[in-house]
Amino acid sequence: MKMIIERDVPVTMDDGQVLRVDVYRPDTKKKVPVVMAGGPYGKGVKYQEHYKPLWDSLLKMHPDILPDSQHRWLTWETVDPEIWVPWGYACVRLDSRGAGRSPGYLDIFSPRETQDYANAIEWAGEQKWSNGNVGLNGVSYYAINQWQVAALQPKHLTAMIPWEGAADQYRDWARHGGILSNVFMEIWYPRQVENVQHGNAKGPKDRWMGESATGPAKLSPAELKANRADTMENFRVREMDDDWYQSRSPDWSKVKVPFLSAASWAGFGLHPRGNFEAYTQAASRQKWLEGHPGRHEEWFYLEYGMELQKRFFDYFLKGEKNGWNREPKVWVNLRRPFTDDVELRKESEWPLKGTKWTKYFLDAGGKGKMDTKVPKTNRKKEFRALTRGITWKSTPLARETEFTGPMAAKLFVSSSTEDCDLFVTVQGWSDKGREVHFQGTVDPKTPLAQGWLRVSHRKLDEEKSDPWRPYHTHDDKQMLTPGQVYEVDVEIWPQCVELPKGFQISINIAGQDYDRPGPAVDAYVPSRGSGVFLHDHPTDRPKEIFGGKTTIHTGPKHKSYLLMPVIPKNRKST
Repeated sequence: MKMIIERDVPVTMDDGQVLRVDVYRPDTKKKVPVVMAGGPYGKGVKYQEHYKPLWDSLLKMHPDILPDSQHRWLTWETVDPEIWVPWGYACVRLDSRGAGRSPGYLDIFSPRETQDYANAIEWAGEQKWSNGNVGLNGVSYYAINQWQVAALQPKHLTAMIPWEGAADQYRDWARHGGILSNVFMEIWYPRQVENVQHGNAKGPKDRWMGESATGPAKLSPAELKANRADTMENFRVREMDDDWYQSRSPDWSKVKVPFLSAASWAGFGLHPRGNFEAYTQAASRQKWLEGHPGRHEEWFYLEYGMELQKRFFDYFLKGEKNGWNREPKVWVNLRRPFTDDVELRKESEWPLKGTKWTKYFLDAGGKGKMDTKVPKTNRKKEFRALTRGITWKSTPLARETEFTGPMAAKLFVSSSTEDCDLFVTVQGWSDKGREVHFQGTVDPKTPLAQGWLRVSHRKLDEEKSDPWRPYHTHDDKQMLTPGQVYEVDVEIWPQCVELPKGFQISINIAGQDYDRPGPAVDAYVPSRGSGVFLHDHPTDRPKEIFGGKTTIHTGPKHKSYLLMPVIPKNRKST
């Protein structure tokens, strides 16, 4: 099919600002649906050039990736026009305000940026070549802002596929459990946002236009800085979940569009929580949840992901009767240790129907064990906060066991200081003592699951909390009295794994980021298990407060436990 390509098409916003889009569409008189993505990464920035190491490694993993394409018009985390246009879709890419070739003040995920996106959706739905149905599709940033704009309910937004996208700006990525997540922002923002800011003369080239991908303007460093918000500084100074964070997070009661929420099992620190929260909290009546393994953008471009996206949009944007409406609402790609093979299973609900919520009680005696029975003796175990902490390990599994779903830890904690941070990591172990880990969003060796909590942020919203997903208000800081014991609930992000008989699970509790012993592995940055999602800002975690000694209390008086989602073999899944 012949393709019409229109570059730098002007789209006027409600305040008069003109933003720019690129359009790839079929050369036909037939009106077609739109697949759209908008964000700050540059619509004219070529994937293979600006993200060359990631593209090269993806090709190494999958030499036949996107076999029906010559990869001529690929940009990071967006759909490939060489595939979608022949499928009968128009592909529209928007440079958000202040980014790429769109002038203006750059303020990522702001209400202004979200309103711009809604305006652009309406523009796309009203073009003479459009059938009026606009679908949103993309990874990470191009997924996160889908939740936000959906809450504005633009009339032409018909369906969307947020692929690995956070939602709650506070809980999902700015402040995990109240703890500032700074390292990711310190690396990602300069590389991928500031670098492509409109007017940056040192920014990347648009090879397709033969011009700068950041527009004709050339701003000085001082002008560039003045023309963008300091998101990291807002994260740093705003410890509590205030109006600023909430204005950059979706109102789930207003998200009503049909969607397919595609989550990574190992994107701890950024992506998966929003996908699961969307499925359980959004008001949409037609919504599906999918969970997959692998690297950040990997499964989005694999044949499985492409077929999934096409079938969903063919149903909602084209009106094809392909049976999608009869598909079970939850798709689980079950992982197993030390293999890339997965098993797709379709379910009726999340958490999974028939889940046996199992408490593994911690015992502070001896080397640190946990068992499904409460220890008979009250004990406590102390550790220096700024160390790898303490690990409690279960007895070997009596049978092959699947753990799929959200998790939580109830802990009884005291501190030598007036506050402490808890970094909780769930791990799996083979019968030979080898750790079970998987390729994560960016880290090649990600543990089973992670969770975080600043103990002064322990206050729960009782109405929003479930035993398997505690929900903290983050609106009231309750400092600790040194030596006093406090009951706290730690949210641990969902995971999915089946462990063979004889394997073990464990929980590590520390006062610093999970850090696997041994040499760092190649990733987005050299890493030992937590990727770039680290928490070490000195003003957020001063050593005099967070470098003390933490004590975990166990036994009949203080029943500390890890709550795990065990999936019985003989249950009915749908």
